[in-house]
Amino acid sequence: MATVVVQHQVRHPGTPPPVSPALSLNVRPRTPTTIPNKHIPVCPPGSAPQAISPVEPAGASLTSLLYPPDRFKKLSKSPPVYSIDGATLAAALDHLATQPLPDPKQVFPWLHGIHPFNGVQSAFFVNRKRSLRRIPRCLRALTLVSLDGDLTKSRLRGAVALDEILDPSGSEFIDADPVYGFSVRNFHIQTAKLAPLSDIVIYARRDTNPSQLLEAAKKVAFAQQHWRMKHDPAQETPFFNTFILSESFEQIEQRYEDLVAIDSEGQITGKVMDFFQWERIEMCNMSKASMISKGVWLGLSPDVLLSLDDQDQEGANQFDLLIEANDLASIPCPRLLDKVRKDIENSAFGEPHLLQFPSSGSVVPQLEGNRDVDDFINTLRWMYYLVNPEEEESEAELDDLDDISIEGSKDSRRILIHCADGYTENSLLAIAYFMFAEGLPLHEAWIRLHRGKGRNFFAYPSDVFFLREIEHRILQESPVALAKGLDLASLPEPAWLQKMDGSLPSRVLPYMYLGNLAHANNPDLLRALGIKRVLSIGEPVSWSDQELDEWGDDNLMFIGQVQDNGIDPLTQEFDNCLSFIEKSRADGSATLVHCRVGVSRSATICIAEVMSSLGLSFPRAYCFVRARRLNVIIQPHLRFVYELLKWDELQQQKRRSGPLKRELEWATIAREIALMNRPYSRQQ
Repeated sequence: MATVVVQHQVRHPGTPPPVSPALSLNVRPRTPTTIPNKHIPVCPPGSAPQAISPVEPAGASLTSLLYPPDRFKKLSKSPPVYSIDGATLAAALDHLATQPLPDPKQVFPWLHGIHPFNGVQSAFFVNRKRSLRRIPRCLRALTLVSLDGDLTKSRLRGAVALDEILDPSGSEFIDADPVYGFSVRNFHIQTAKLAPLSDIVIYARRDTNPSQLLEAAKKVAFAQQHWRMKHDPAQETPFFNTFILSESFEQIEQRYEDLVAIDSEGQITGKVMDFFQWERIEMCNMSKASMISKGVWLGLSPDVLLSLDDQDQEGANQFDLLIEANDLASIPCPRLLDKVRKDIENSAFGEPHLLQFPSSGSVVPQLEGNRDVDDFINTLRWMYYLVNPEEEESEAELDDLDDISIEGSKDSRRILIHCADGYTENSLLAIAYFMFAEGLPLHEAWIRLHRGKGRNFFAYPSDVFFLREIEHRILQESPVALAKGLDLASLPEPAWLQKMDGSLPSRVLPYMYLGNLAHANNPDLLRALGIKRVLSIGEPVSWSDQELDEWGDDNLMFIGQVQDNGIDPLTQEFDNCLSFIEKSRADGSATLVHCRVGVSRSATICIAEVMSSLGLSFPRAYCFVRARRLNVIIQPHLRFVYELLKWDELQQQKRRSGPLKRELEWATIAREIALMNRPYSRQQ
């Protein structure tokens, strides 16, 4: 017989990609907690192409309403500092958002960060081609700087702190290019990298000393002069200037609310797209509580919903029992279950009681003893009769209940199995209970919970092993399985279950899944999920000839010559890929989109499809896919993200005849992605 060891530490550390040390982003989290259990997988970059084509001739540069600055009041002559009002700032930001971004070939690989002393990065990207190191003359940004530096309140759209762009001396811009290491995901350097190519506007709150504001603006203006003398002595790049916002933040808050991301009280306004908040909204939309079996719901912890003030979700007071799954809990013993049951029966409806249960991945079977397994099965039985009291009364033999009391009210109760993200820590208990309550073997429960009940969930390899070990025990004790007359001696176990590591490919849309190469190489699992097509991005499947023939050439597409190296473009494949995915949307099946890891190349295609089909901007589509990739963090590299912003422009042109308008600018998007990923990286 098997026993269970409850692990009391988190055992699922992330594996971050090799990145250079991050710059300080000087900002506290804007949400109560990060989404748990996610990790950043390694994305092998592959090799650089044999020959890198030279940069295309520069097209039209981005223009600015702030240049030339002659029409603005000059507050300082040396260095020059100008004054700008709120109306002009709003107009300048809107003007910048309506201009198409330069072609990716004009700004890459420069945006990756090519430091002259970084031999690895330089050899990979430029290979002695000095022309590829040149600063793009087509870029012109607008950087807002909060003098206060506390970005958890009084923050305008895209604003940064002064120390994010100036080095500790305060007289020069930060040299953002990493000196060591190699990365195609240097999102954290983009704010500092774009600052020298920006008009910079500094603002402050009402109580700020004007002399402090002017002094800070002079430092920035001096830094602009130093940068030009050092990096552009021939003055080939446009001139950039420093401005002071003549109105206080409080005045802007009253007059131009669309510019305010976080108000003076520290509340997110909802007027500016916020990555952290939007990801949590998408997570809640995906994982909101739903009934998986009579009287039992699966979903998010109620306090997560309260933090979003979501009135459409199931509230805690609608349940009699809240079972929270977490890594520190132990399997409840019969005495505890008896006590909780009596408490429930003696309380009024709408007064929820609490119980904790070990999380997914924290229960490991071993080969001696069976007390913990008995307690595990007892918990499933206890839950079942709590919501099906009429069946308990009809049971002739109650000895197996281990003296758990059944006296008292026989009203059916409602149970919520919950955790912080709604799909990871509570999956083990949910699958086990679903097997017990529905009388299903493991493989059927796995698929029905996902397809029939519409639940996205993530389990660990140890969960698969444990449930396979106790499958017979669960079904032996299940009243439903016994009523069905299941032949427990010859339960089938499909080949796909033996291959899987616990994770299913991620259902991004009803007709589109995102997964890795291991998912793609498990065709029986794909069939069980209703997936009839496979789109392989850069990584071919390893199937037998028989499997290939059975699926048919029309249901398989391979996009070759696309590595995750920050160089190979993917934009030119968007139309073909999305047309292939559309076939599944039309016939009611699904397509698996995969690369090697399922976070960069394939995630880029999925984001493009979400933008096209749902009409979402890139930032919102990114968060949509990121939330649905479950415990893995999607990681499209810098160039793919930039290409998706260009794709956003194309989608806007298709949807409307008016001018395009980016929701957020490049540096802001890169900064937000860096901040979102930072809690999951080992490098601080």
